[in-house]
Amino acid sequence: MKIEQQIASLRTELREHNHNYYVLDTPTISDYDFDMKLKELQQLEAAHPEFHDPSSPSLRVGGMVTKNFETVTHEQRMYSLDNSYSKEDLEDWEKRIQRVLGDVPIQFTCELKYDGASISLTYENGRLARAVTRGDGFQGDLVTTNIKTINSIPLQLKGNYPPKFDIRGEIVLPFAGFHKMNEERIANGEEPYMNPRNTASGSLKLQDSAAVAKRPLDCLLYGIVGENTGISTQWQMLEKARTWGFKVPSIAKLCQTVDEVLEFVDYWNVHRHDLPYETDGVVIKVNNLQHQDELGYTSKSPRWAMAYKFKAEQVSTVLNEITYQVGRTGAITPVANLEPVLLAGTTVKRASLHNADQIAKLDIRENDTVFVEKGGEIIPKIIKVDFDERPQNSVPTKYIENCPECHTPLTRTEGDAKHYCTNYYGCPPQITGRIQHYISRKAMDIEGMGSETIELLFKEGLVTNYADLYTLTKEEVMPLERMAEKSAENLVNGVAASVKIPFERVMFALGIRFVGETVAKKLAKAYKNIDAMMVATEEELVAVDEIGERIAKSVVEFFQNEDNRAIVSRLKSYGVQFELSAEKLENQTEKLKGQTFVVSGVFEKVSRNELKKMIEDNGGRVGSSVSSKTSFLVAGNNMGPSKRAKAENLNVAIISEDDFLAMV
Repeated sequence: MKIEQQIASLRTELREHNHNYYVLDTPTISDYDFDMKLKELQQLEAAHPEFHDPSSPSLRVGGMVTKNFETVTHEQRMYSLDNSYSKEDLEDWEKRIQRVLGDVPIQFTCELKYDGASISLTYENGRLARAVTRGDGFQGDLVTTNIKTINSIPLQLKGNYPPKFDIRGEIVLPFAGFHKMNEERIANGEEPYMNPRNTASGSLKLQDSAAVAKRPLDCLLYGIVGENTGISTQWQMLEKARTWGFKVPSIAKLCQTVDEVLEFVDYWNVHRHDLPYETDGVVIKVNNLQHQDELGYTSKSPRWAMAYKFKAEQVSTVLNEITYQVGRTGAITPVANLEPVLLAGTTVKRASLHNADQIAKLDIRENDTVFVEKGGEIIPKIIKVDFDERPQNSVPTKYIENCPECHTPLTRTEGDAKHYCTNYYGCPPQITGRIQHYISRKAMDIEGMGSETIELLFKEGLVTNYADLYTLTKEEVMPLERMAEKSAENLVNGVAASVKIPFERVMFALGIRFVGETVAKKLAKAYKNIDAMMVATEEELVAVDEIGERIAKSVVEFFQNEDNRAIVSRLKSYGVQFELSAEKLENQTEKLKGQTFVVSGVFEKVSRNELKKMIEDNGGRVGSSVSSKTSFLVAGNNMGPSKRAKAENLNVAIISEDDFLAMV
């Protein structure tokens, strides 16, 4: 047999054995025989590099080192899920669905919500092309090299698959593997890992892929996104993914009613403890993908899916002290400092008390015994006080009147739950908080710099605002604690590289109150450059799509302040982008200004995402559902009947893909 054929044959055989062992759990060969065949393949590949294949089973053992993980944008956004905790929540969700879809039968798929690290895998022509962490949902870290070491993830697909698609799943660490890892760590005199979820998540960012390969990670897949996949339901999606070689949990159910959904939830709320993985709830999805398309998305989550969270674990502990934190906007957050207690796999020492009203409502006092749970099993919160354990000398909590950092009297406007420190330019946590926001990933994404570094730079008098970052030198930074020559160089280079960040993200980075990512994009697009925005009136700003009076007032106040104007002027002089790029402006017109489009169905000439971008580039607005404010419904193939019916009832114009392309 020719060498090339021998290598190809071994790869095919090893892929099949790998799938049988790690996905189907039905091995047909001994571990020893598998290792011998793998060793033979490695030797042949080493001797004949001309036959290199990026999807070879030999890559499972790792060995590549990644110093810095590249940040990449998801082609299809990874949304978060809305949570529900009761039958009433689910019934309300079903009613909202029925209002949009009308009186049609709705099926639901129920799948367990596994607790790990979310991942998006892209396959092109049946091969794993890239793997990206969830990140913030819009962009994540490229971790393909590490992901290739996970045996349950196919590097080469089987059967009849689409030419390109993304599949989403959860990287998990089974309990058995987690306990074995901890036994080894304890035997070596090392601290054990706290819980499987955090260990799985941390594994994805290890620099040495060989170290990742030694960890018994698994990947459970649950959703495919992409154009023209040939799939019509979520249930079919799960079945197809299995045939292509993916590990899709068999614990799933197709339900006809919410009562059936609740039966599934109740069963697994009890039996989840028998599973080999961590779970924290059930994900319920509308089964029909056409219905999903009609329901669309909110700004954060799909309207067609809901996570039913299992009842959170509760523990009691003592509240030792209430302290107060100052945020970058001056908002004061009271914090409960607790006697450390183990809760849902992590040690909890602090919990947010939110505001003065919450403290008064629960009558929370220092030295109280309190019940703590993790909200959505993530953020610790105090549920109630054990009044039977309250000390006799207990006194009610008196909320502070002055800023704990700069001692400025606090203010609280009517209708606002928070107290604020108004010393915007002199309060240290507000100053460092704004700089920390400026360098953050969603904003200027400055490499080599973190919150602790900002605190040190401020403490040493090297920065008092984010414009000062651009004057830092390596020589100034090197004397800082834990700062070597290379890290100082990386910091200065990271600041210099940030001048390439586009205008819309710079707008977000400025930290104007109420201006989040979406609003920053709207403002950048409407005004094109910072000079036009700085002279805009409240009335003009309110005329911009989705900009209300509160945001408009905040923007005007920000740019009226001389200190802010001086900082913007300095940033301009350092080359920071304060206008939309020529590339962004190139295809932008006002042809569709004032018009709202709803896009539904499958299109032939452009993808749905391209079509939405064309609407926005030409000044139009993309709506998620048909309403009286909709100007046009752009109808593709297989569009849902309820959207069409609603558009007809409201006299909304229904146009084809060709009609729309002619408009622009």
